[in-house]
Amino acid sequence: MQRESFVGNIAQDLGLDPGELAARKARVVSEGNQQLFRLNPSTGVLTATESLDREELCPQSETCTIFFKVFFDNPLQLIRGEVEVLDVNDNSPVFPEKEMVLEILETASPGSRFPLESARDKDVGSNGLKNYTLGSNSHFSLAQGTKKDGAKYAELVVELQLDREEQRQIKLLLTATDGGSPPKSGTAQVRIVVLDANDNTPKFSREVYESRLAENSPPGQLVVRVAATDPDEGSNGKVHYAFTQIPEQSRQLFDINPDTGEIRVAGQLDFEETKIHELMVRATDGGGLYTHCKVHVDIVDVNDNTPEIQLTSHTASIPEDAPPRTIVALFSVQDRDAGDNGRTECTIEGDMPFTLTPTFDNYYELRTNAALDRETTAEYNISIRATDWGPRRLSSRQSLWVQVWDVNDNAPAFSQELYSMWVTENNSPMVHIGSVQASDADAGSNARVQYALEREEGQEQPALSVSSESGDVYVVRSLDYERLRALEVWVRAADGGSPALSARALLRVLVRDENDNAPVVLHPGAESSAGAGELVPRWAPAGYLVAKVVAVDADAGQNAWLSYELAKATEPGLFRLGLHSGEVRTARAVAERDAPRHRLVVLVRDRGQPPRSASATLAIALLHDFSDAHLRLSHEAPPAEPDDTLTLYLIACLACVSALCLATGLAALLMKLRQNRRKDDGPLPTLPTAVAESDAGSLPRSLMYDVCLATGSLSSDFHFVGPLLPCFPAGMTPGVALQRSSMLSQEASNLVEGGDSAAQIMKALQK
Repeated sequence: MQRESFVGNIAQDLGLDPGELAARKARVVSEGNQQLFRLNPSTGVLTATESLDREELCPQSETCTIFFKVFFDNPLQLIRGEVEVLDVNDNSPVFPEKEMVLEILETASPGSRFPLESARDKDVGSNGLKNYTLGSNSHFSLAQGTKKDGAKYAELVVELQLDREEQRQIKLLLTATDGGSPPKSGTAQVRIVVLDANDNTPKFSREVYESRLAENSPPGQLVVRVAATDPDEGSNGKVHYAFTQIPEQSRQLFDINPDTGEIRVAGQLDFEETKIHELMVRATDGGGLYTHCKVHVDIVDVNDNTPEIQLTSHTASIPEDAPPRTIVALFSVQDRDAGDNGRTECTIEGDMPFTLTPTFDNYYELRTNAALDRETTAEYNISIRATDWGPRRLSSRQSLWVQVWDVNDNAPAFSQELYSMWVTENNSPMVHIGSVQASDADAGSNARVQYALEREEGQEQPALSVSSESGDVYVVRSLDYERLRALEVWVRAADGGSPALSARALLRVLVRDENDNAPVVLHPGAESSAGAGELVPRWAPAGYLVAKVVAVDADAGQNAWLSYELAKATEPGLFRLGLHSGEVRTARAVAERDAPRHRLVVLVRDRGQPPRSASATLAIALLHDFSDAHLRLSHEAPPAEPDDTLTLYLIACLACVSALCLATGLAALLMKLRQNRRKDDGPLPTLPTAVAESDAGSLPRSLMYDVCLATGSLSSDFHFVGPLLPCFPAGMTPGVALQRSSMLSQEASNLVEGGDSAAQIMKALQK
């Protein structure tokens, strides 16, 4: 079929619309290097990109199948396809030669068969070769047969006795026909040459030929030339020479020219293997008649063999403490050459602690001539050289390995004087933490090291164990980093010699901390009164220090690095917590609308893996002053008497500081009032009885000044507090007087918080 011929419709075979092939980006890829097919995505038609030749694609194959793959991109899919290429009868049978020549004796009897060259047809099956036909003649017929592989063959059969004098040559036409429709054929010429009968036998000039040849003769050198004559004419008188009835070894060493009778060297001669070669030569004429002669070749010896060293053993052994002149090995030296070519002498190459002593019949003894040390040299590679006495001196070399036996003269040696290992606390028993290694320069049992821990008498069982064979170190019981951070033991290594030698090394094991302890909150304590809590004034600004959570962790490293988180709060936006300091501060200024009581839950977490945590609860009260705190606390159950001495010290210090601040504030206020009084020309207005009772400028006993210090704060403010014991002016009812007293206290507090001077406060109170 021509190129672009229709092969098939893939869309129909797959049950797809042609448009789906283009949408899914279908493409065809042939297996192999050639792209034999092309796919039209629009129609789904598969065409051949070129004309297909079955004989080229599938030679000598009954069936020819070509595989291809169809690739789809969206979605990804792979489909395998097959195309069978059908054979057509496009090849004729062809003979390998256009003319076949057969030489047949005129004495060939009828019925003799002669095979003919077979024709070849590239087509297969019914299109292949079917039969042969022979042109008409009176002397020959054609016999056909089939080989095991199915190939046809033909043989020429003699039907009538040939006569060379009547017809020297016979030409026949051989035709091979295939089974195609229409059939094709091929022809070849068969030329038969009738050979003359042979009635004379060849004769050699001598029955025996002799020659002498050096064993180092190169290939191609002439040995001797034999000659035979035949009185016949033509091929019957032409003589061919060949070896017959000779050993295979001689056949490989010599070669004879079949036309001239020249015998030449073909291989490497060896006097030591064969000293004389006897060859049998046959001379055959063209008619098949033959005769024989003998050829004697004497091989002459040359010095072409190196001495051969024959060791009793290629490996010898001797203890390292052996005395000098100890026999190590015995060997002999032989040379296959004769005379001086086979006489030898031996030496040792290099500087070795050994010497050679000849004995008898070319035997030598290898002896030591110095003390040996296995640790310095464990084995010796002794090179023994043997040299003959030929004109061109030849030598050979043989290596002998001498191994030195070990004696226990070296103690074990640790690779380190100090081994440092580590183990994580709370380990499981018999955990492997490392190994100690000691080496012994000796060998065998003398170098077999066993390990053990040294323990003094009365000492408790150590927490470590060492394998006696491998030196692996194990921790036999669980360790606690908080109790034991490191331990040291001595490890002893002893060899297996007799007596045994030993050494020791220090083993130090460090315990690595594990996060097995949760944080412990020191402040606030778990038994502290939640009712008392922390006191925060209402005027506290943003960033005001309310309290500090103090916690510790018994672990070490990052397992003891603590962070603080505000887990729960009554009002989340009012307070903030320092991540690493644990300080509780106000996130904004306290407002009047804020609830008077707050409860904070602080979560303390370490940085171990996995992390551990603890929590603390803080009770915070928002107060205007200490009196307010006193009034509020009076309604609560009295706190339990602290049994902590530190708490008593803190309360005492707080009382002292409060008293000192109160005295200082009163003194400063009195001095300010006196200064303002001196500046005024007239006397100060008389205050109501409820406001002032003396002319000295001091406040009445019914009014009190109180200093409130916020817990943990360095700032202090004065609060002007109303009278604890009310005084009623004349003509004023208690209700009105109480109302005016409350208003007066509130106004005084506002003035103090506003930063007004004492004179301004007094004037305002008078008004």
